[in-house]
Amino acid sequence: MEGPSVQGGPFAFGPLMRTYIYIDGFNLYYGALKGTPYKWLNVAELCRQLLHPKHDIQAIKYFTAYVHPRPHDPGQLVRQQTYLRALRTLPHLSIVLGHFLTNKTMMPLVSNPRQSVEVMKTEEKGSDVNLATHLLDDGYQGHYECAVVVSNDSDLLLPIQVVRHTLRLPVGLMNPHKKPSQVLLPHAAFFKQIRPKILAASQFPPTLTDQHGTFHRPRGW
Repeated sequence: MEGPSVQGGPFAFGPLMRTYIYIDGFNLYYGALKGTPYKWLNVAELCRQLLHPKHDIQAIKYFTAYVHPRPHDPGQLVRQQTYLRALRTLPHLSIVLGHFLTNKTMMPLVSNPRQSVEVMKTEEKGSDVNLATHLLDDGYQGHYECAVVVSNDSDLLLPIQVVRHTLRLPVGLMNPHKKPSQVLLPHAAFFKQIRPKILAASQFPPTLTDQHGTFHRPRGW
């Protein structure tokens, strides 16, 4: 179902529209994929399943960063790299990398806030900024007639508002989380909820081939 537009009415489709997709990889993973059997996700098929046929998907941009494997899960990076390899088999898809920062910091205990312990803190940096920058730059250059953001991150409010109000271009939202951001929702030209049934119907085949050879879905996925 199409959601509300900024003006409060339904989003009306005209002729075939040049559409760019912007995917916040970590928001998608933690909102819809972690703990499920759907991690081997073909994002192009996901978009085709959810979007109106009049969207001419000309580019998909996937924003992520290489993970730092934890001691209890040393294969995490290998699985991620295998998935990114699968994504690179998709036409019109590009991967934009941010980075992880790892540092030691003191944090209070939940059981005793007056007592602090030294922990290793890992933070992903750059994906939201990279997504916002590409969304705005592509919009100003006239690359798309419609943008679709796959995220529930309210930090993306301002760039979405600029595209909607200044460039006067529609921005749709695909929400990976159970509840949509009430900050972003009023500014969406249309809204789609990513549900398990759609994820199940949007999986890569277990075995894929690229210019380097054949590879397989990671074990446990």
